[in-house]
Amino acid sequence: MEANDILDRWESEAAPAVLATVIGIEGHAYRKPGAMMLLYADGRRAGTISPGCLESDLQERTSGLLTEGRCEIVRYNMKPDEDAMWGEAVGCGGVVDVLLEPLAEEAANALRETAARLRGGMGVLLRRFRHGAGISYAVETVEFDAAAPGRSSRRTDSSASLLFAQILRPRPRLLLFGAGYDAEPVARVARALGFKVTVADWRPHLLSGARFPGAELVCGEPSEAAVALAAGPMDYALVMGHQLQKDRALIEALLPAKPAYIGVIGSFRRIAHLFDGLPMPNFVRAPVGLSIGAEGPEEIAISIGAELVAIRRRSERGEAHEGYEYRGHLYGGGEQREDGPAEAVPGVCGWRDAWR
Repeated sequence: MEANDILDRWESEAAPAVLATVIGIEGHAYRKPGAMMLLYADGRRAGTISPGCLESDLQERTSGLLTEGRCEIVRYNMKPDEDAMWGEAVGCGGVVDVLLEPLAEEAANALRETAARLRGGMGVLLRRFRHGAGISYAVETVEFDAAAPGRSSRRTDSSASLLFAQILRPRPRLLLFGAGYDAEPVARVARALGFKVTVADWRPHLLSGARFPGAELVCGEPSEAAVALAAGPMDYALVMGHQLQKDRALIEALLPAKPAYIGVIGSFRRIAHLFDGLPMPNFVRAPVGLSIGAEGPEEIAISIGAELVAIRRRSERGEAHEGYEYRGHLYGGGEQREDGPAEAVPGVCGWRDAWR
């Protein structure tokens, strides 16, 4: 679970809980600094900071911390010589420092403010300071573009009392243009990966909460929807309309907005038609998806989800986009095949009702 999910879960389930945050690592670690999880007094958990080897020990500490109202930093040394003595024999070879904070009073107020700003689409710098035996908090709004890195740090030379600082980003928005059968698993995967999903299509009968739970639904011509949704540099877009003229008009509307990512499905020939006379900047991925030899909507959705994560992580680290290259014939990285019978995708062409 990402930080946004953790905060949403805590606000929706009001119960005594401790927030566990990775604030430092040495060597190998399953999660990086800034990773969070919730530990409820009744034994429930949300999120993870390890493959499962640390959570039981952290849970054991929860009751005492909530009763005493104090914070604690726990160091787990999983280097081979220390790990065997500790008893888990994980063998990861690293050291992990975890901050445990009962969510009450100032800590709770800081997280509520952080969650509110993230929901408003703002980036947040959350800083924790040592304050006597406790911790004080500072919540600030930060601005960054799609290429600006967001880092977490244990402390800085400029502030000896700074315990931990982290930048939290709002959920990235995925604009999914096309509500066909193959779009459903893509929307599910994207939401599970922490994207705020918007599905746009010109066919109202394809847009329903049952097919796209939790997604914003927009009905209208794709090119007009792109303008109405104000696609921008922080957004991710997928072109899945399966209609050449509409997809072409959509791409023409999206390119000037320079989103963080435009993924386009189709064969070499189809993509050549779609981009005929148009530039293909390095934020365009066509065919869409990492080359994993995917077949069928579910596997293709996984290949697209993996590509979305790769692009998002590079953006968060402030790395430049990779140059464009063809990586497969069909979206999902499949191999090029000879021409054969056309394949219909259920629900895309709107012919279903005619057969009833």
